[in-house]
Amino acid sequence: MEVKQGYSYHIEDRFFFDVSDSSLMSNKENGNYRPHYYAIEDSKNKDIFWMIPISSKVEKYKKIVASKTKIKKNGKCSTIVIGIFAGEENAFLIQNAFPIKAVYLDHVHTIQGNPITVHKKLDKELRTKLKEVIAMKKRGINLFFTDVDMILEVMIRLK
Repeated sequence: MEVKQGYSYHIEDRFFFDVSDSSLMSNKENGNYRPHYYAIEDSKNKDIFWMIPISSKVEKYKKIVASKTKIKKNGKCSTIVIGIFAGEENAFLIQNAFPIKAVYLDHVHTIQGNPITVHKKLDKELRTKLKEVIAMKKRGINLFFTDVDMILEVMIRLK
């Protein structure tokens, strides 16, 4: 599958079996594909994409963002971004992001058969914050809920 920047995707069940990380968000809910994930190409390895879960539970995450920004000296939250997707506010959960290869992507997220894209300004913010959180991880400050090192190792070993 060709992965395009600006789109969100659904992931095949076999990824969750192959990776076996209990901190990953569950793939399906009541027979539906949930959640869907925003894809950002890795800056160093073009075979790897970082998947950011998209949640419609905006009020829940707005409260978390508010509490994080009060605690931090710089007053910003790098792990959750609230933005417009498919005409509605959604929460982009960078804290739950993980690396993946395109072979595990099932299909692009659509509404009435049309792929839904993320606005360029939101895309830039998501890329910047993901890059920030990855850099912090490399410096020993882990803000990810998933074991991104283990998942990345599994993806790199995959042929």
